[in-house]
Amino acid sequence: MLRHFTLEYWVEEGGYVGRLKEVPGVFSQGESLEELEENIRDAYRLMAEEGV
Repeated sequence: MLRHFTLEYWVEEGGYVGRLKEVPGVFSQGESLEELEENIRDAYRLMAEEGV
């Protein structure tokens, strides 16, 4: 099942920090927006696998 979430992000110390608005506790960061998007997907997958 494909799910869509809202990525809210901001620039902090030369990089990007973001969170999924609909999933509390899923945060990540990256040096570019593309890296942030990849990292936030990984963070969501890890959270989903743990069943949190």
